[in-house]
Amino acid sequence: MARPIRTSAKAVIIQNGKLLATKLSNGKEEWYSLPGGGQGSGETLPQTVEREVTEETGMAVRCKELLFVIEGVHGEPFHRIDLVFSCDYLGNAADAALHSDTNQIGFDWLDVSLLNKLPLYPSRLRRPIMDFYEGKDYTRYLGNEEIGDPECLE
Repeated sequence: MARPIRTSAKAVIIQNGKLLATKLSNGKEEWYSLPGGGQGSGETLPQTVEREVTEETGMAVRCKELLFVIEGVHGEPFHRIDLVFSCDYLGNAADAALHSDTNQIGFDWLDVSLLNKLPLYPSRLRRPIMDFYEGKDYTRYLGNEEIGDPECLE
C-alpha cells in the first residue's frame, strides 16, 4: 500500500546566537525539533510555517528564504518532506492559540555553536544550520534521514 506524502514547513529562528526549538519528551528521553508542521490544503509554505510557529510557541515570525529540504521516507505512517525556512522573530503573537504537537513539553533557545552536540532532530540539520549562521556554504538538499541512522555529530 502506498504511503501518503506529508509536506511540512519548519522554521530556523535565530536570536543572539540562539536557535528556537520545540522541546519534546516521550517520558524517558527529551529531544528538540524545529518549530513547524504540516501544510494545509490551500495554504502556502510561508503561511504554514508562520501559523505553526505561533501555534507551538506563541511567537510571531516572518518567513524568509528556503534553507533546507530533508526527507523521512520510512519510519512514519507517511513519507515526510520538510522544507526549512529562515524566519525573522517578530515577538510574542497577540492572542496566540497554542496547539502543541504530540510529546511537546515546551520550547528552548539552543546555543547555535553547540547544535552538533545537542539532541536536535533530524540530526542532519545540525551542521547546516551552524554553517548558515556562520555565513559558510551549506548543502540545501540534505537527503533522507531514517529512524536509526547514525546521528550527525561532526
